[in-house]
Amino acid sequence: MNKTKNTLTLFIQRFLLLVVIYQLIRVGFYLYNQSFFPEISSNVFIGGLIFDLSVLGYINILFAVFHLIPGKFQTNKMYQNSLFISFFLVNGIFICLNFIDYEYFRFVGRRSSFSMITAEGMTNEIGGLIASYFVDYWKIPLFITLTFIIFWLGLKQIKYRNVKTSSNFVSTTSLLFTVILLFTAGRGIDRKPLRIVDASEYGPIGTSALVLNTPFTVMKTLSKKNNLKEVHFFDDKQAERIFNPIQSFSYENSNKKNVVLLILESFGRENIQRGQTSFLDSLIQKSYFFENGFANGKLSIDAVPSTLSSVPSLMNKSFISSCYAVNNVYGLPKILKDNGYNTSFFHGAFNGSQNFDQYADVAGFDRYYGKNEYKGPESFDGKWGVFDEDFLQFFAKELTTFKQPFFTTLFTISSHAPFTIPEKYKGKFPKGSTEIHESIAYADYALKRFFESAEKKPWFNNTIFVITSDHTSSTGEEPKYKNNVGKFRIPIMFFVPCDETMIATNEKNFQQIDILPSLVDYLQLNTKLVSYGKSYKSNQDFVVNYLDNIYNLEMGDYYLAFDGTKTIGLYNWKKDPLLKENIIEKEPETKEKMERFIKAYIQSFNHRVSKNQLTVR
Repeated sequence: MNKTKNTLTLFIQRFLLLVVIYQLIRVGFYLYNQSFFPEISSNVFIGGLIFDLSVLGYINILFAVFHLIPGKFQTNKMYQNSLFISFFLVNGIFICLNFIDYEYFRFVGRRSSFSMITAEGMTNEIGGLIASYFVDYWKIPLFITLTFIIFWLGLKQIKYRNVKTSSNFVSTTSLLFTVILLFTAGRGIDRKPLRIVDASEYGPIGTSALVLNTPFTVMKTLSKKNNLKEVHFFDDKQAERIFNPIQSFSYENSNKKNVVLLILESFGRENIQRGQTSFLDSLIQKSYFFENGFANGKLSIDAVPSTLSSVPSLMNKSFISSCYAVNNVYGLPKILKDNGYNTSFFHGAFNGSQNFDQYADVAGFDRYYGKNEYKGPESFDGKWGVFDEDFLQFFAKELTTFKQPFFTTLFTISSHAPFTIPEKYKGKFPKGSTEIHESIAYADYALKRFFESAEKKPWFNNTIFVITSDHTSSTGEEPKYKNNVGKFRIPIMFFVPCDETMIATNEKNFQQIDILPSLVDYLQLNTKLVSYGKSYKSNQDFVVNYLDNIYNLEMGDYYLAFDGTKTIGLYNWKKDPLLKENIIEKEPETKEKMERFIKAYIQSFNHRVSKNQLTVR
């Protein structure tokens, strides 16, 4: 005969089962991505428990009410069966969210947000991408299935068919106490509610994603506002003396070359000069190449405002998809249009993909060319859009129809997961050692074909080509590409036919947001603008980016990690590329100098973005 069980005991047992499952999923996440976490501590799992309790507290408050509210219906078998099924399904959905980041974390370097989960800006692609995700990463649905089985069997072991309730007073007291306890767990016990940024307190730099869980980050980013908070580390004048984004350029004569900006999908530093990019590697030898090039974000959607408008990605939400996307910006399209340039943006994906067409309009481009505007042989890759080779040939032909001088940007797509290449090229490119390498080799070939066509055009010798990547890939094998410095390393180069002064290797730190002021400086345009980067001619030597609530600052040979309040790490990243030795205590002057800079930088950025002051008034 089955023993009766108190409803409070039933709820506690079910809740504890969830806690165990969340911790097992975290262990699985660690094992699946172990190479990204070379250093962890027990605090990571203690912190993980706090964040698990937080999200489980909020999710299960209503279930606590259903379990504990007094009444004879609690002994009804149909009611208990319904409670069992709903508890399994609702919590099962949230459990499932965690597994998305087993693989996606490798691409973005952090836990997913609400906009990532809902594939904001990728309406046309999402069907094909979901299908390919389950095929290419078959382990993930297998893990989900196994976890659901374990969860189901675990719940079944908790007997629930014969339950009893206490007196109304005891039941009501238990209900109130449990709801208060769950709400406290959800909110956190500190003065402020538990935040994503608090994860950085529970382990070494770069382990926040291991501390967090995906349901927590999704719930915390549900709001579309994602407002930046004004910070006041210094008074305004002092902050401007440390860092002032307003830059003035003045010349007697301009150099109105055409400008072609090529943003290559996932061509991180880890993917070049390894045998897959023979053309790009040869072009580096003829270019002004920035050996220490950095991206300002981890997503494709971050690269566009960085390269075009000199606006870095210093928020948990991408600038393009934030409430600041329609801010006034004085980027390359408007600057060059004011100097007589014809402007255009090309992206071979579906029109509307990643909101690039919207931002192209805000940025001031004359025309946008997406998959809808493409003219050429049938060339759909089945997922994203037009294969790179054909779209780049279409691009070369269209440029010839433009009045000079022109400024144009093209964003490639073929070296993006699921890394599809045309059937006719299967087996013709080196496979390399990771899944992206074959598509990188194909994209490099497409780039070669473009330059073969372009060099025959009348505009070629009067053009500066800027070539960069949107971000790194998820497949860097070397440990140095898996920390908060290496995760942003990308190639950046200026190729200028017939200009021997632009053949060199620059060792200074250079970033995507430096492209705008560098082009203004090279073209010798008279203008005044707001830029968070600096010209390639500048004596400054800094790079700023943001990942998982950590501000990363490279300045000279040093890397500083700042959590928004305090410095949590200082490293000589050139001597110590694996970031093994934290030298905060050894070099206090360097730490002080860099911390002052990043504080002034954040203060300026948050103020100007939130107040729509990204232009000079």
